[in-house]
Amino acid sequence: MTAELVITNARIVLEDSMISGSVQIRDGKIADISEGNVGTGEDFEGDYLIPGLVELHTDHLEQHYSPRPGVRWNATAAIQAHDAQIASSGITTVFDCLRMGSDEDGGFEHGEMREMADAIQAAERDGRLRSEHLIHLRCEVSADNVLQHFADFENDSHVRLVSLMDHAPGQRQFQTMEQYIFYYQKKRGLTDEAFKIFVDKRVEESQRNSTPHRIAIAKHCAAHGITVASHDDATLAHVDEAIENGVKLAEFPTSFEAAKASHEHGMSVLMGAPNVVRGKSHSGNIAARDLAAKGVLDVLSSDYVPLSLLYAPFILADDVDGISLPKAISMVTATPARTAGLDDRGRIAVGLRADMVRVHRQEGVPVSRAVWRQGRRVA
Repeated sequence: MTAELVITNARIVLEDSMISGSVQIRDGKIADISEGNVGTGEDFEGDYLIPGLVELHTDHLEQHYSPRPGVRWNATAAIQAHDAQIASSGITTVFDCLRMGSDEDGGFEHGEMREMADAIQAAERDGRLRSEHLIHLRCEVSADNVLQHFADFENDSHVRLVSLMDHAPGQRQFQTMEQYIFYYQKKRGLTDEAFKIFVDKRVEESQRNSTPHRIAIAKHCAAHGITVASHDDATLAHVDEAIENGVKLAEFPTSFEAAKASHEHGMSVLMGAPNVVRGKSHSGNIAARDLAAKGVLDVLSSDYVPLSLLYAPFILADDVDGISLPKAISMVTATPARTAGLDDRGRIAVGLRADMVRVHRQEGVPVSRAVWRQGRRVA
């Protein structure tokens, strides 16, 4: 039997425009889009119909799996809680970040992230998940054991995105020591002597490991068709390094110079939706709204607050000259989908997956009223 759904009286947000009309879904795909309203169907009462959101970088699963330092929650329960919040925020495709590389001061033990990935895939097979879950490996290239962790995923087809990170002090996200002191000395209660030892160790590891680990991981990704992301690029030298590594996604650049150069070289520049909502970076770096105003912001990520991915595009459309709602919505739908090689979703267009969200918004925070994934309502 053919599964069919008709939506009518909707403000349909297309990639480059917006129309009032109707959409017909058949067998999980968009079959027809028309202006004007048909006689029967699900009446949207003028609400927006937007594509299902595509989330490339979220640390949200970690918050459920490790809700307190040293605490580990049941993996399946953590995944279900994460998935429920993701789906209710309108995210129909999510790249769950799994951390590669650890040491005695942070991260996860070797094998933990492989077990988490296995649990995600088991939950998928069991029909527990509302959204589609893919894997984003966050590779701390300065860590001694990052390649050991990465090897656990070398043949996993769910891995579609890999980011190359280096959080050593004095560069990238932590160009000045003020924020590094807050994150790593004050929060951990380290003495000045202990903090100096900590910093010296991180710098030495970065100098020794970062370049060879970047090259090895990028080479594997190129051979397996996996999208590569840079992270916290601050200088033109960082951008040149990203180009050499075949990077397609520039995550959270910390300077306008790096963001502009990345954008001009064809990379999609990603910033945090919480940065847009708050109006500034939580770590004191460049504001995402400023990048949007200068035309060098391409993708938004919810990072650590799922609902921010639905909220931020409306803020950009309201507050930034030259950013229409369709353009802002494309930052959380069409552009991230294309960047990750997912050409079957991210737009409301005939023949694509019927991943869609009904959004009610008069002012302020939008409300996700219903979510469909491949034509089936999931939230």
